[in-house]
Amino acid sequence: MEEKSHFGMKIREKRIEQGYNLKQMAEAIGKTPSFLSQVERGLAEPSITSLRKISETLGLPLFYFLFNEVETSPVVRKGERKALKTPGYKINYELLTPDLNRQMEILETTLGVGVSTVEDPIPHQGEECTIVIKGKMKIQLGEETYILEEGDSIYYFASIPHKITNIGDTELVIISALTPPGF
Repeated sequence: MEEKSHFGMKIREKRIEQGYNLKQMAEAIGKTPSFLSQVERGLAEPSITSLRKISETLGLPLFYFLFNEVETSPVVRKGERKALKTPGYKINYELLTPDLNRQMEILETTLGVGVSTVEDPIPHQGEECTIVIKGKMKIQLGEETYILEEGDSIYYFASIPHKITNIGDTELVIISALTPPGF
């Protein structure tokens, strides 16, 4: 519960800092003020989609809400990665770079069978390169669809709406490099 409270406190702090009241912020993310209040008090956990909308509205990277900024080492140990794990959604993100104060961000993403990164393809700023470490991936990139298997990679402008789906019969593990950071 401590992590959720800290998470919610950061959302509340940034919402107030940017001049949003609960109602305005809830409207901006397409949720009710009571839902947002519960998230801020650690009583509810937002979906990845809701969290993305909150971070976009506040102009902050998604990972900003997920960990405390502390003195960082250039080495990121496997067991010490900053992670966003969503068991209900069968998708996990782990930050492979020490923090978000760099020119690029590298993530390891694990998706369960049949799981997609988003409901509908979405764009964001920058460029992205993704390599398949394990499994089989379908990426919808604008009007095009590509199938990638272990060892394959794809490089694209992230301003093109995109969506990644695990189409294999085992979990999909990918590593993505994004510039600028913004997850």
